[in-house]
This record gives sequence, C-alpha cells and structure tokens, in this order.
Amino acid sequence: MATPAKPDWLNTGDNAWQLTAATLVGLQSIPGLMILYAGIVKSKWAINSAFMAFYAFAAVLICWVIWGYKVAFGKHMLPFAGIPGPALSMEYQLTQSYLPSLSQSQTFPMSTMVYFQFVFAAITLIILAGALLGRMRFLAWILFVPLWLTFSYCVTAYSIWGGGFLNHLGVIDYSGGYVIHLSSGTAGFVAAWWLGPRIDSDREDNRPNNIGSVLVGAGILWIGWNGFNGGDPYAASTDAGVAVLNTNICTAMSMLSWTLCDVLYYGKPSVIGAVNGMICGLVAITPAAGVIAGWSAIALGFGSGTVPWASMNIFGKKVKFMRGVDDVLGVFHTHFVAGIVGGCSTGIFATISGCAAFGLTIPGGAIEGNGRQVGLQIAGACFVVGWNIVWTSLILCFIKYVCRVPLRMSDEDLLVGDYACHGEEAYVFWRGDQCVC
Repeated sequence: MATPAKPDWLNTGDNAWQLTAATLVGLQSIPGLMILYAGIVKSKWAINSAFMAFYAFAAVLICWVIWGYKVAFGKHMLPFAGIPGPALSMEYQLTQSYLPSLSQSQTFPMSTMVYFQFVFAAITLIILAGALLGRMRFLAWILFVPLWLTFSYCVTAYSIWGGGFLNHLGVIDYSGGYVIHLSSGTAGFVAAWWLGPRIDSDREDNRPNNIGSVLVGAGILWIGWNGFNGGDPYAASTDAGVAVLNTNICTAMSMLSWTLCDVLYYGKPSVIGAVNGMICGLVAITPAAGVIAGWSAIALGFGSGTVPWASMNIFGKKVKFMRGVDDVLGVFHTHFVAGIVGGCSTGIFATISGCAAFGLTIPGGAIEGNGRQVGLQIAGACFVVGWNIVWTSLILCFIKYVCRVPLRMSDEDLLVGDYACHGEEAYVFWRGDQCVC
C-alpha cells in the first residue's frame, strides 16, 4: 500500500544506493582532496589549499539549490542551459525525480537527485582549484566559484547530461570525463595563466610537506570513485556493477603503467607519480565506465598511465609555454589530457550491450562498426574546451577589472603564506614555552 513516506514509484534499494553513491563522491572532496591538497603543497600553504576546497564545497551547494541545479537539469531554455530556479520547496523535494529535458524519471525523490548532482558540481570546482594553489587571493576565489559554476559547469552539464544539444547529438559521457574533468582541466590551465606563477622560491622548492596525507587523500579519492561512476545509472543496476569494476581495473592499470614509466625514465618509482597515475586512470575511465568491456578498461588504463605521463614529464617540461603556466598540481595533464584520452577511447571501445544497459540507443563505438562515435566524442571535447577557455577568461577579467578584486596575493603575503591569508598555520611546534613555527 502506497503512503506519503513510501509512494508507489519509490524503489528503496535504488534510493539507498543513490544516497550512498552521493556520499562517497562527497567524501572525495571533503576530506579526500582537502587532505591531499594540504599534504602535497609546502607547509606554509596547507591551510589555504584545504580551505579553498572547503569553501567551494559549501558555496557550490547553496548556489546549486537556489538556481544551479535547474540550469543544469531543469526545463529547456537554451540548447545549453535550463531555466534557473530554486530546488528548495518540500513539494519539489518529495516528488519523483524527473529530468524534464530528457523526459526521464527515476525511482527516487528529487531531493536525492539534487544532492547527487551537487557533489559532482562541487568536486569540479575543487579539482580546478588544484591548478591555482599558493597564490590566488581568497576573495577572488570566493567570487570565482559561483560565477564559474553558473556559466561553465551548469552549461556543460546541461549540454551533455541534462538534455542539451550534445546529448541529442549522441556524445557519450558516462560520469563526467567531459563535464567534470575536461572542463576543470581546461579552466584550471587557463586560470593559472591569468594568475601568473607562484613566487620563485615556492616553484623551486615545491616538495610536499606530508606524503602520508597525500596517500590518505588519494585512497579516499580512489574508493570514493565507486560512487562517482557506480551512481550514474541512477539505479542499483547491473550496469552500476560493471562501472565499479571497470573503474578499479582501469585505475590499477594506469597507476602501474605510470610507475613503470617513472622507473624506465627516472630510474626509480615515485609515490607522487603513482598518485598521478591513479588519478589519470580514474579520470579516463569516467566517460566510459559502464559502456566498455573489462579488456578495454585494461587498454584504457595503459593509455591513461602513459599518455598523460608523457604530457607531464616530457611535453610539459620541454615546451616553453607549458613551463610558463604554473599549473601547480598538473591539472592540465591529469584531467585535461586524461579526459581527452578517456573521451576519445569511449568512442572506440563502447559496446552495444554496454550502451543498452546504460539506457542509450547509441550502437556502440568503433569496435562495433560505429566509427562516427569517435568524431562525436571529439566534437563534444572541442565544445567543452572552447567554452571553458572563453568563459573562464571572461569571469576572471570581470573579477579583476569590474569588481576590482586582484586575482593574486601581494608578494609580501606570498612570502608568508597561510598566516598572512588566514592568521593561522597548519603546523605549530613548541619548544618549552616558545612557539617555533
């Protein structure tokens, strides 16, 4: 018998999994990337780096429920955006989840869908922040987050996931290889160019202050990705299981491939390198997770562990322009390049049965005789890259020239770090009754 607490359309198993998946994705951001960022930078930037992630998570949520969700997943307004509006009334949150521009309903409430999509939006801004650590003025970051969410993330999300023109074109992005990783990789690189580099002393000595923390954050990121990719069928389905397994296969292969490249090129394995390889595997499998076979996940993991490695360690170090852009955590390589590898490989390796299990009518990729899918994936990537180059630049110019807020800290503050920004320091040591920082 249906009741207000359990209507006929509610599948409690799907709802439980969707909320669990959302929580796993949220844990990737806080504490996952917060811990990773705090450990991978110099100690004087640990608080500021973690706080950029902490602030973004909170700010995105408020913007998301007031207007952002409906821009990304609401009723059609433009080929790349829905009609903005709040998702806060009890009547709205208790109703069955429904994506109007796709005419698709799910077996859980709107509140679950709004929260699930929020954690994806939040981690995108937090990934982007990785390119800007160690010099961005916090007030500029405060303004940047809601503006970029609105004019970049929501547009890309609607275009591909919400029923926009790239969705109708047939671009496959299972869980965010384009919407999240390619967009954040592009925007992070562009924003890093606008900000300019860190001070010389921070660039010359950029050793992590706590590799143990980096590994803890990386571990949370890896396991949290099970919710990232496993939640996107919007059901506790067979395809969710495929997506989770493929995610771990590709990530493991990518990490091993990157480590092997380090050994062959540098003569020793690097922990930070292994973390980069892991991240690249997670990124590359994201657009393909539930539509490719396990053998393809291994091949994709090899590609994501070698192509971004070459991009970061050879192209990034030998090309003058690349050296001049201070992308602190190499977001361009681990998210832009790995996102391109994953997106294009999806066009090659997508299977008919995998697409059908995900609810797509697309007849697979090149291995199924549909070589056109590769072209569609490239076209989708071109839109995401172009849109983010333009809008990231416009937003930063607006902050700098219209709002009159400097994008980077003063040289004096850059020399000091956290204490100059926040009046706090990550590590304080006492010698007797004396504070030794």
